Amino acid sequence: MRVSVSGFLEIKDSCTGCGICVKTCPVQALSINDMKKAVVSEECTLCSICIDSCPFESLAVHHAFGGNKEELANYSGILVLCEMRNGSPDRSAYELLGEAQKLSAGEKEVTALIITNDPFDTPEKLIHAGADRVVKAVHRDLEHFSTEPWNSILTHVIRTDLPEIVLAAATTTGRDVMPRVSKSLDTGLTADCTELKIDPDNGMLMQTRPAFGGNIMATIVCDRTRPQMSTVRPGVMKPMETDTSRTGQIIDLELSVEMLRNRSKVLEFIPSRGDEVDITEAEIVISGGRGMKNPENFDLLHDLAHLLGGTVGASRAAVDNGWIEYPRQVGQTGKTVQPTTYLAVGISGAVQHRVGMQSSDVIYAVNKDRDANIFEFCTEGFVGDLFEIIPALVKEIKKRRG
Repeated sequence: MRVSVSGFLEIKDSCTGCGICVKTCPVQALSINDMKKAVVSEECTLCSICIDSCPFESLAVHHAFGGNKEELANYSGILVLCEMRNGSPDRSAYELLGEAQKLSAGEKEVTALIITNDPFDTPEKLIHAGADRVVKAVHRDLEHFSTEPWNSILTHVIRTDLPEIVLAAATTTGRDVMPRVSKSLDTGLTADCTELKIDPDNGMLMQTRPAFGGNIMATIVCDRTRPQMSTVRPGVMKPMETDTSRTGQIIDLELSVEMLRNRSKVLEFIPSRGDEVDITEAEIVISGGRGMKNPENFDLLHDLAHLLGGTVGASRAAVDNGWIEYPRQVGQTGKTVQPTTYLAVGISGAVQHRVGMQSSDVIYAVNKDRDANIFEFCTEGFVGDLFEIIPALVKEIKKRRG
């Protein structure tokens, strides 16, 4: 089955028939005719790979995904690309579905797309988490993420369903596939969003993300093309409460040879081991910053975290100084956490760090500088020497626990 596309590939008069585009086309849709010009067949998927390869700029893709208000009105609903981990939906999938339902306000259909070799009970879980429809792309070759098939499958679903909004997590997967899809569709993409809202005046998606190194928050709209595409930082949005009474439609996507075509192969998948702690899953996170002064002092935070059943995080300054490993970094260039309790120790509270932890239920801060930015948004703040406060806190907890 050929991928349905909307638009066409233009061969300009400057074409010399050099054949470079023929060699780069992944679906063999291009050839050279007797007039020494490139010609395109109906197998073209408008992937745009040939455009980048042409040294004479003789190729151009024209999509029909933008246009006037009547054309844009054909798009409706929200599509969420849901990732899986170890046979179950990733936490980010639940967060995105909860946000999608919030954006829909009961007026837009929310569709979840899963790409996997075995869905297990994932479709039912996603429906209980907020999906109205679940589209399954299932094949033995889709056990691990690979760019080309994921790009082809997601692009196909968008061209078929015409969703108004497409959401994915700003993970390594989302950051890989979403830019490729937006290029294929010739539409906009806002990356690493920390807030999404629907403009009540025109119904467009308002996408907010850090800009200029995190010094300002920019709100972006995609007003001339569809779909409106966003990647969202994991841990920022809140999932809706699971409702096992919810029902929805489960659809098996028919996969063509073109969708599964892949020029790369996963030889081995090696999960992280050792001390690479996933701080995004912790209920209690205790983070240290520049005020910790040296790596040995992080032992204070590890002792406290052990007593409280939490884990240790860090600011970028601590990681850049080599005091603690990168997987523990919280912030714009690290991970976003959403624990029930967040304790910032010796952290000034710059906006880059705030982006990564501001959704925590309760935020405590310890800093000797009473004018530190962290005190402007924390739940409770303590002005004092962390090297006195933290040991005293550890001692008191041990005393109360006998």
